Amino acid sequence: MYHNILVPISFDAERDTTAPLKLAQLLATPDAKITLMHVVEHIPAYAITYMPADYLSEARAAVQRELDEMAAKLPNAVGIVVEGHSGRTILDWSSENNPDLIILASHRPELQDVILGSTAAHVVRHAKCAVHVVR
Repeated sequence: MYHNILVPISFDAERDTTAPLKLAQLLATPDAKITLMHVVEHIPAYAITYMPADYLSEARAAVQRELDEMAAKLPNAVGIVVEGHSGRTILDWSSENNPDLIILASHRPELQDVILGSTAAHVVRHAKCAVHVVR
């Protein structure tokens, strides 16, 4: 049983968010802290000029609302939105907050994942705590 669980959430269409949440609930102690995290990738400066001025703040607020709804269904859960490269940001947050488990959803790897590496593969290789990958 785990006391501090990190569940990175991707809102990509092919990702299943229910399986990692169910697993977090199963593996958590009754007083465990569960953090649902979404990492917003940086938008290049040349691209941001073509977007409405309030795009980033509106998108971030929408994601936060979605995470808060998900967190409300779990005991002792909170949702956070952070900015950065997903793999590195998950590992950086883990170093600062010391979860004892990271639960990641993953898709079936394709050739591009072998060449570039996926977020799940990066976290599995470098995390200092247990990592459970759900497919």
